[in-house]
Amino acid sequence: MFGLRSGQIEEAGSILQVVTREWRELLAGSEGFLVGRGRAGFEGHQVVWGEMDSMGHVNNVTYVRYAESARINWAQNYAKYHDPTHKKQWEELWTPKGDGLILRSIKTDFKFPMSWPDRISVYHKLRAPPSDASEAFILDVLILSERHQRAAARCVEDIVVYDYRRGRKTPLMSFMLAQFKKTWEAQEAARKKNEAKVEELLARVRRLEIDSWDREGAVEDMGSP
Repeated sequence: MFGLRSGQIEEAGSILQVVTREWRELLAGSEGFLVGRGRAGFEGHQVVWGEMDSMGHVNNVTYVRYAESARINWAQNYAKYHDPTHKKQWEELWTPKGDGLILRSIKTDFKFPMSWPDRISVYHKLRAPPSDASEAFILDVLILSERHQRAAARCVEDIVVYDYRRGRKTPLMSFMLAQFKKTWEAQEAARKKNEAKVEELLARVRRLEIDSWDREGAVEDMGSP
C-alpha cells in the first residue's frame, strides 16, 4: 500500500510553502526577470472592473497600457534605487528635453483571458547585454496574474535612444550603459539562481513520488470497506 508517512507529509508541506512564498521568483526569476522592491514595474497592481470589455475579460489594449506604465516605473526605479546620482537624467528620459527613450514597436502575446477581480505584477528585462554603440535595445515584458499565478501576457518592446535636440538616434548615455550592464549581470545571476531552485524543488517532488505512489509494487490504499 502507498501513502505519505509523517516525514513525507512534512516534506510535501515544506515544498508547498516555498512555492507559495516564492512563486514570482521561481516563475519570473528563472527567466532572468528581476522581481521585488526596486525592480518591478508593477507588483500587486489592482485590476479594476472598468478595464474589462463586453466579452467579460480585460481588454487587449489594457495590457499594452500595463506594459507602458510599468516601463516608466522600471526606468524610475533606477533614479530612486540604483543610480540616484543621475536622478534628473533618468527622470527626463520620458520627456523631449534632451536624450530620451522612444517606443519604436511593441508586440503582445496574450496567454489567457484575465478578468476582474485580480492583481498583476509586471516585470521588464533586457533581452541582450548592452554595448557602447547601442542606439536601441529590446525589453521583454512579463505580465503576471496574481490570482492565477501565471503569465497573462508577454510583450516585446523595441526602444530607441533619441536625441531630441538634434532630431536623431544616439548611443546609450554612459550612466545608462553602466546601469544596464549591472542589470544584465543581475538578470543572469537571478536566472541561474532560480533555475537551480526550480530543479531542486522538482527533484524533491520526484523523491516523494518514488518513495510513495511511484515505487515498485505500490498499490493504492482505498480504505476499509
